[in-house]
Amino acid sequence: MPNEIVLAMRSISKTFPGVQALDHVDFTLRRGEIHALMGENGAGKSTLIKVLTGVEEFESGEITIAGFKGNMINHSPQEAQAHGISTVYQEVNLCPNLSVAENLFIGREPKRAGIIDWKTMNTKAKDLMESLDIHIDVTRALENYSIALQQMFAIARAVDMSAKVLILDEPTSSLDDIEVEKLFHLMNRLKSEGVGIIFVTHFLEQVYEVCDKITVLRNGALVGEYETEKLPRVQLVAKMMGKDFDDLAAIKKGGEAEERSGELVIDAQGIGKQGTIKPYDLLVRKGEVIGLTGLLGSGRSELARSLYGADKPDSGVLKVKGRQVSVSEPLDAMKAGMAYLPENRKEEGIVSDLSVRDNLILALQAKKGMFQPFGRKEQEELADKYIELLQIKTAGRETPVKSLSGGNQQKVILGRWLLTDPDFLILDEPTRGIDVGTKTEIQKLVVKLSEEGKSVMFISSEVEEMLRTCSRMAVLRDGQKVGELEEGELDQNNIMKAIAGGGGDE
Repeated sequence: MPNEIVLAMRSISKTFPGVQALDHVDFTLRRGEIHALMGENGAGKSTLIKVLTGVEEFESGEITIAGFKGNMINHSPQEAQAHGISTVYQEVNLCPNLSVAENLFIGREPKRAGIIDWKTMNTKAKDLMESLDIHIDVTRALENYSIALQQMFAIARAVDMSAKVLILDEPTSSLDDIEVEKLFHLMNRLKSEGVGIIFVTHFLEQVYEVCDKITVLRNGALVGEYETEKLPRVQLVAKMMGKDFDDLAAIKKGGEAEERSGELVIDAQGIGKQGTIKPYDLLVRKGEVIGLTGLLGSGRSELARSLYGADKPDSGVLKVKGRQVSVSEPLDAMKAGMAYLPENRKEEGIVSDLSVRDNLILALQAKKGMFQPFGRKEQEELADKYIELLQIKTAGRETPVKSLSGGNQQKVILGRWLLTDPDFLILDEPTRGIDVGTKTEIQKLVVKLSEEGKSVMFISSEVEEMLRTCSRMAVLRDGQKVGELEEGELDQNNIMKAIAGGGGDE
């Protein structure tokens, strides 16, 4: 029956030290339904999923699932799997060195006389993938396939293990538009077969494209459950943020494009690195926000990394505020007044086992030198100042940064670099995977920094976000800077034309 309740969570509560993570939250999922779980970072989405899948214990409430009598408590993800609940995370949790078939059947390999039956396993894997309209060589190692396909493999594995409930946690953050469409096709197919899908995402347009229902959480409490077609986007954002919708389009100051004649902060001539970014010229003036736009793989991050010395360039000359500098490593860039927030905050940004305080002062301490350590009192004052300034939601300055939500981790990294008082700040996908409210705060901060005279390089996959924050854009294609768009030229059509190949001269 299509309306049959497959999962019911009632009055779920969970506390962490100093934080009420879930406060009597209800959630209902029906058979053959795609249900979005929405809320700002820190709203309780991840905690609700962890409680459901046995990663975290909950203090009160009850969970029931179709086919299981009484209150269900999962003590581990394996137990949740046995109850028909499978989760596919943003970072694919598979073994890259094993074959696709081995990944699909790991822990449940078909055997004959106690030995793995490779022929049967490969045949079953091939049949499973083809049933999902994915035609690949299942004997090849997983690492040979794209992240998008790896997401599909993880979903296929979950479905083959008789999932009644499939949880997709930010599955589209690393996919391009074509790959997202393939994923949605697969989700709709599973929906037609009766699987209930919980879809966690920050992309509003994707929610409205594929979801039947939306449940909104805020500050650990349930705001409500809504039919997608009856909830306008502006109202959804207002419910998530708990306040009237802040018109994002109005973040940037209005008015005509002004002639940029301020001090030249960055003068890059012929900078390049063989195999990643072709030699490019780039000028950035004081108080300017320059965007880098282009399709996935166009070279945006590579250009930024070459400027900062994260990838040492092998050609060109760089001047910072009129002085030629040699940037062969990030410390050189820091000392020249540059700062860099990397795209991958988990691997290259936060130091997860250290506290919020430690993470905030890290760059300033490196710039000062390890033989001139800050006193504890000064560290605490600096940390408190930036926790307050950036409204970082944390139980305290000594809280491990890994326990913060993704958006608040991003604020910690931003605070770390603002502490160094840089002249030029490179932000690579600073709002990816974080909620609408925090996105707005970061966008406003970028504009505020530019008004205070700091220069910013802003990289984002969201064109609308770039239009709200940037005063000029450099266009990249296939590892090459192919043009620039000035403030008066910045609109969706011009950007799309430039990316496609009609974007003006350098």
